[in-house]
Amino acid sequence: MPLVFSNRNHISCYIIFMRNNIVHPGADELSYEIREIVDFGNELEGLGVKMIWENIGDPVAKGERLPPWMRDIIKKVMDEDDSVFGYSPTKGLLETRRFLAEARKKETGVNITPDDILFFNGLGDAISKVYTYLNEHSRVIGPSPAYPTHSSAEAAHADSPHITYELNPKRNWLPNLEELRNKIKFNPAISGILIINPDNPTGMIYPKRVLEEIVSIAREFDLFIVCDEIYANLHFGPEKMVPLAAVIGDVPAIVMRGLSKEVPWPGARCGWIEMYNKEKDPVFARYAKTLLDAKQLEVCSTTLPQRVLPEIFSHPEFLPYVALRNKLYQKRADMAYDIFRGVSGIIAPKPAGAFYMTIVFEDGILNERQSLPLQNEKIREAVDLKISKLNGGSLDKRFAYYLMASTGICVVPLSGFNSDLPGFRATLLEKDEKLFEDTMKKIAESIKGYLHSA
Repeated sequence: MPLVFSNRNHISCYIIFMRNNIVHPGADELSYEIREIVDFGNELEGLGVKMIWENIGDPVAKGERLPPWMRDIIKKVMDEDDSVFGYSPTKGLLETRRFLAEARKKETGVNITPDDILFFNGLGDAISKVYTYLNEHSRVIGPSPAYPTHSSAEAAHADSPHITYELNPKRNWLPNLEELRNKIKFNPAISGILIINPDNPTGMIYPKRVLEEIVSIAREFDLFIVCDEIYANLHFGPEKMVPLAAVIGDVPAIVMRGLSKEVPWPGARCGWIEMYNKEKDPVFARYAKTLLDAKQLEVCSTTLPQRVLPEIFSHPEFLPYVALRNKLYQKRADMAYDIFRGVSGIIAPKPAGAFYMTIVFEDGILNERQSLPLQNEKIREAVDLKISKLNGGSLDKRFAYYLMASTGICVVPLSGFNSDLPGFRATLLEKDEKLFEDTMKKIAESIKGYLHSA
């Protein structure tokens, strides 16, 4: 039935409500600050602010190019194999799944079969289905700061805020395992544990002993593990990246990997999951079958990247290429760490993997009186309008808005990563070393100016 009201001119207006509420109960849990903050950046660009985009982990957007040998593989396959323009089998190309199963055995000593591997249109697709097809009363606890694709999808599935365990910036972002155990012990709805390794947004690598303890907790409480290893080969710190499969034992698990970061080819939309120990638990086996059944409704995933994946990964130049990229990220991490460690009022652990760095403001140091100098009144009005919508919350967003408007540098507030810690994430992706150094120094100087402005 329509709702009738009158405006100031006494003209009757109508709002028509749909017969049924078609909105998903978990709709309010969906957010992705990594891209949402771009809207304000675009607005600032329209006001004359030159932007430096540090919000998203797209190596291509930051100037990385696929090396000639990789391009040659793709071109050759496109020229010689018309099947790459057609459908692939629902699970993915058999030869590619065989290659990955064999590669995982060489890497970890663990046997999986091609039937344990399932391709998706990028890991975003995989993440969505993993949570969508869980029993509505089952929860997966994940790290905080959280990657929003995981946290939003899990929260929307349950129509409830994502449940998290803490990563501690004062301990190089290592997880609080006692908190994890207690939350699992006293919340029987928790059925799984999420790990992101190397971690996004912190750049932390889970030490082997920590992974083993998480596996032990999962075994104790009869849980399964989801491990996002999209950055598996991108690690450059003292801690070695240990694949979950190497320590999983008899615990059911889903491992996620893809091409988007380490090749890098994000536009390929090529991700896959590897399922471990299906035969050890009939409930997990039925859940795994549900994921396959859901994929059957979609016919296939992208064919070309699946087809070239084995040739790229087995090429003699692949590992040296990854090592060269890791060397660059290590240099950027060292440079950023040296710049930020001299800034009081923040915690800035040195990243060891992926290509991100997360900075946290010390507790209580941010307030609503702080600001940065702005170029003109129009920019100030735009900032004031954005801040007014915060209603006094998310002080790290307030800083991010001022940073964008004052310097043109777009970072992602840590509150956008399902975290109570105030801070922000930047990337290590900038190819131009001088521009990277200048950007980090501008952020550091802006932090100093902001904290001392009130």
